[in-house]
Amino acid sequence: MADLLAGHVPLMIDSIGTSIEYIKGSKLRALAVTSFTRSEMMPDLPTIAEFVPGYEGIGWQGVAAPRNTPTEIVARLNKEVNAGLDDPRIKARIADLGADVFRSSPAEFETFMASYTEKWGKVIRAANIKPE
Repeated sequence: MADLLAGHVPLMIDSIGTSIEYIKGSKLRALAVTSFTRSEMMPDLPTIAEFVPGYEGIGWQGVAAPRNTPTEIVARLNKEVNAGLDDPRIKARIADLGADVFRSSPAEFETFMASYTEKWGKVIRAANIKPE
């Protein structure tokens, strides 16, 4: 961020949360978001996918439990986490951090994680990236 603000690098992909104050203060010019959908925080900002069909690169957080956690405990955790995500104060705080809320069921989240892993696995294999 320091090098971008100082003009040493011409472009940076960063989270909205760490860039928003510089964007609002006109120190940075936001070009697009990397998610498939426009950000609720900056709805007028286009997505890269609007120019490069199929493009998506997002950061995300989720809640997981060990594989053998009883179904009723997973269901209860999911219910409580989603209830928290529905709380207007929590939603507002998440928005302040530049993130969008993604509520899901355990099955939907598992599908999302598998899809995301496969997508970026293809990129890693195509680029022949190896761990150091």
